[in-house]
Amino acid sequence: MIPAKPDWLRKRLPVGAGVQAMEGSLERSRLRTICQEACCPNQGECFSKGVATFLIMGKVCTRNCRFCAVDSGIPETLDAGEPLRLAAEVKRLGLRFVVITSVTRDDLPDGGAGHFARVIEVLRRECPDVGIEVLIPDFQGSHDALQAVIDAAPEVLNHNVETVPRLYPSVRPQADYRRSLALLREAKVLHPPLTTKSGLMVGLGETREEVLEVMVDLRSASCDVITIGQYLSPSPAHHPVVEYVKPEIFEKYRRDALRLGFRDAASSPFVRSSYMAEKYYRKT
Repeated sequence: MIPAKPDWLRKRLPVGAGVQAMEGSLERSRLRTICQEACCPNQGECFSKGVATFLIMGKVCTRNCRFCAVDSGIPETLDAGEPLRLAAEVKRLGLRFVVITSVTRDDLPDGGAGHFARVIEVLRRECPDVGIEVLIPDFQGSHDALQAVIDAAPEVLNHNVETVPRLYPSVRPQADYRRSLALLREAKVLHPPLTTKSGLMVGLGETREEVLEVMVDLRSASCDVITIGQYLSPSPAHHPVVEYVKPEIFEKYRRDALRLGFRDAASSPFVRSSYMAEKYYRKT
């Protein structure tokens, strides 16, 4: 039986002119956000502040993770005009820091790494003072694809392990936990000054011991920053919520992460990979 949602997960969604203006501008620019496509509970809060995490390379993913609200299927052709439109929107919003993620594109020879690099390069040219965080897929373990993104020089490279390895077959069967760890480890080898980051959801049926083991694995891969948030099932067809983790447990996870040597840790029910990303980057 799915547990009842507790009071600490009831969040009033901001509405108003700021949110509507953000939605309208994104629509006119033909840009997408993971905030919208993944039904993020922080969407209204971030939009009201003029902040969003941009989703590039379409809105259809080649994978079918059971936790994710993003559509899966046959994706769209890459849009060559997307990098310039995204840079124009970043400039319009006056952002100092921008987070860019994508659907997984296993259909492309480089997994979309070249498109990531072009987005970063255009942002560097059009918005030279903006800090850039990329939240990337695993590129099926391709060294060349990872190298292409790192060569474009983002400030932060984020790649989420999402959950504990025991749950991968039921939660994200097309992914590989060890491959994700290897990507984070290799990123640090390729460019040691790069800030690396990863995140996971809790409430999927993991144990506290398993979460701590993931933290140890991430630190062994020289991961700098970790995010931990409550899993919320997008629909009855998705993986169910097994547990609503109490806020005090999130605080324990945060302290555990710092004790293990992470430079920073964001851990609370509404934390998501890119939530308040600039704040956590500036702190490190």
